[in-house]
Amino acid sequence: MKNLSVIPVVIIISVTMGLAACNPTINPVVLPSVTPKVILSTETQTVVPPTEIPTVIPATATATATLTPSPTPIQITYKDLSVCFPQMSSENGWRAANTASMKETAKALGIKLVYSNAQGSQKNQISAIQACIKQGVNVIALPPVVPDGWDVILMEAYNANIPVIIMDRKILGNDSLYAAHIGSDLLSEGKKAGEEMNKLLPDGGNIVELSGIAGVDAAYWRAAGFRESLNKNITIMDSQTGKFNRKDAFSVMNTFLKKYKGEIDAVYAHNDDMAVGVVQAMKTAGLKPGQTKIVSVDGTREGFQLLVTGWVQAEIECNPMMGQQVMEMALNILNGKQVDVEVNTNETVFHPEEAKALLPTRKY
Repeated sequence: MKNLSVIPVVIIISVTMGLAACNPTINPVVLPSVTPKVILSTETQTVVPPTEIPTVIPATATATATLTPSPTPIQITYKDLSVCFPQMSSENGWRAANTASMKETAKALGIKLVYSNAQGSQKNQISAIQACIKQGVNVIALPPVVPDGWDVILMEAYNANIPVIIMDRKILGNDSLYAAHIGSDLLSEGKKAGEEMNKLLPDGGNIVELSGIAGVDAAYWRAAGFRESLNKNITIMDSQTGKFNRKDAFSVMNTFLKKYKGEIDAVYAHNDDMAVGVVQAMKTAGLKPGQTKIVSVDGTREGFQLLVTGWVQAEIECNPMMGQQVMEMALNILNGKQVDVEVNTNETVFHPEEAKALLPTRKY
């Protein structure tokens, strides 16, 4: 009889374990997850690894197993963030506005921003990122000066468990090494520019293009989108790089005006800084506002001033105010929330008739 009395106990345990494994309403005993202990300070966040793994004590046949709830993860706040921001340069108004947006947002939210200016050098950006990794920042927000050559430094950040958010321009290489990209839909910007050019030249015409820096995705996609939407009766007579700055754009446009004297109906400039150089060359050549149409990309204050004065007929916005989006994404990533890997900034198209009223509201 003693042996028989054991049998029901064994059966009950087996059935209970079987139900726990199959029925989703009965939670099985699981090994608690090991969560690093996070010590927060006003400067940086230090992650201290656990010193031991919790021990699971097996339940006996006569005892009921007690489930220990998993520890609640510590929620990181904006004041706990330290963000590395190796800005590529400060060569124009758009880039200055992009920097201001990051600095102002960080100050408003109490975030420590580790800022540097790479002066247009990838080497300087990489050095800045390495310094940030050593400092133990939470997140790296990288506006890449060139599209390739980033895998090695991104791997260093990855191995240090520091997520990277790519800002503005996209990069080539291993996309598993960064968390997400926030920036403009550059192909769409080019398409919008082509559509505006079609409206300006409904009967067709001859145009010239001042493109951005060769090899940079903004230059490539703005050119590709433009050609995709441009009407067949409009001819691109010439396309040269103005390197995204007014000095080079002035030189290129000056050459165009001499080479194609009296033949240019319109100009497509890949950014406002080059549009400023184009207008300077037109003034030097004795042209009047609106005599040769201009479509530009950016929507900076200088671009709006050119709309108001009649030199530019359409502005395709490229919004540099990414600070809030970047910081919000950084916080979500660190708190384990799912984020979109591709996020576009909100952008539109502006014309002369609305520019005067909107000019005072432009932040860049």
